[in-house]
Amino acid sequence: MTKQPDPMTTRPDKNTPTYPCLWMQAGVVKKKNCTHYFDCATCKYDSGMKKMTATGKHISWQDAMRKHDSLDRTCRHTMTGRADHRSCPMNYNCRHCDFDQLFEDTLSPGTVHGTSEISDIKGFKLDSSGCYHSGHTWARIEDGGVIRVGMDDFSFKVLGGPDGFDLPLTGKELNQNKAGWGIRQGDNFADVLSPVNGVITRVNHGVRKSPDLPGQDPYRDGWLFTVHNSDLKVALKHLTANEESAVWLNREVTHLEQMIEEITGPLSADGGYLKSNVYGNLPTLGWHNLTQKFLGT
Repeated sequence: MTKQPDPMTTRPDKNTPTYPCLWMQAGVVKKKNCTHYFDCATCKYDSGMKKMTATGKHISWQDAMRKHDSLDRTCRHTMTGRADHRSCPMNYNCRHCDFDQLFEDTLSPGTVHGTSEISDIKGFKLDSSGCYHSGHTWARIEDGGVIRVGMDDFSFKVLGGPDGFDLPLTGKELNQNKAGWGIRQGDNFADVLSPVNGVITRVNHGVRKSPDLPGQDPYRDGWLFTVHNSDLKVALKHLTANEESAVWLNREVTHLEQMIEEITGPLSADGGYLKSNVYGNLPTLGWHNLTQKFLGT
């Protein structure tokens, strides 16, 4: 697949053209689409609007919604597409709403922490704390049952650092082995298979600002998003872990070496490592061939 026409900054989810901001849905502003995955707590636009509300320049989106008839006062989680249709029973006093608190507590993500061993498989890093999908993505369970997801070191070293990511919105449901997000590099685009089933609870906004971050630190600061799944054992059932992951990655490197040898001839037998950005250094391998072989898309 080539040439993704719409950048993530204008269309956060490629399957849906626009996501109206809560301030727009409430009628406070005429036009404002969400480009922050409905993570209002860390949204600069939402923060700025709240400051203007405090100075009396306009009303809050909650007060605007309170002007509607009671049955038309839609729950904010329905407005963001995270919950089925329901009316707000608390007049937008979310702190006193049991549903809101349960929703937030259930989907509240943990933080990156803990120690793990990073091993080296012929120049490609492998984090021992993660479980790996055949499409070169990883999933890691953290405190509170949060599943953190990212792409592995192999994928970035083979394809090179992407120009951007087409990441899913908070609240979107992912299906294991189905396309969950995408990566862009120049005119090239590739879907990436989700390693787990679950609902997106948070997106790493640092990746939007610095798309090269995952390639530099794929297992820590370069995570992509967190996922909630009530059955963690089943969620990770078909992924590899520990020594099995090392065997799998070693096999993938061998396949890559064979692909390179078909074009360049026999590689050096001195045990040297492949250079990063394999595709950039050897574009004749073909973007489509590499993504089909290693990402499975």
